[in-house]
Amino acid sequence: MSTGAADGSPRAARVLVVEDEGDIRRFVRLALESEGHDVTEAAALQRGLIEAGTRRPDLVVLDLGLPDGDGVEFIRALRTWSSAPVLVLSARAGESDKVRALDAGADDYLVKPFGSAELLARARAHLRRRLHAAGADEATLAFGDVTIDRARRRVTRAGQPVHLTPIEYRLLALLTARPDRVLTHRFLLQELWGPSHADDAHYVRVHMGNLRRKIEPDPSQPRWLVTETGVGYRFASGGA
Repeated sequence: MSTGAADGSPRAARVLVVEDEGDIRRFVRLALESEGHDVTEAAALQRGLIEAGTRRPDLVVLDLGLPDGDGVEFIRALRTWSSAPVLVLSARAGESDKVRALDAGADDYLVKPFGSAELLARARAHLRRRLHAAGADEATLAFGDVTIDRARRRVTRAGQPVHLTPIEYRLLALLTARPDRVLTHRFLLQELWGPSHADDAHYVRVHMGNLRRKIEPDPSQPRWLVTETGVGYRFASGGA
């Protein structure tokens, strides 16, 4: 995948579209090709896995309702060997469906019907994340007027120290290490407090509120730490 344009947007990425509806598959392919991407199509789960293994895509666009299986099965199989971002397209709008796909390893969820502008914006975000994935291990990360010094576990805002509790720091570190990826409540709870607290979503809400007050310009309208209603949170690397 090339580094692309001056704005940091990647170009000529390899994208796999796994979708059984021909009209939607063509719509997605044409939209992605308009930005210079190399698009491969598959109409079924097993064919999609074969193409993924052969093509090694930079991004997978996946429908959940496939004729030979559930798209969640595809995600679980893919995650045994690939970290390529998965953008789910689905007519299933329920929170439980979103959580199930995200917990299986999907990175994002777009409900049908959708427009090409939103599809392409989300694709760009995930391709940027993949392009800069190695940057998650760099010593420092800066966004807005906030800087995270990972080596020293210190956070500053406009050059002034920000005093975070250990939980707040770990929450911020988890989100910023996976920019533009939705992290579910369950995932965050298990990472921060362990499996016995997997259903205590209010723990995350309280600490997220405190964290936003310390780093967001307007905590009531967060720019960086964005809520995915009923699902979890994501760090918006370009600002919400």
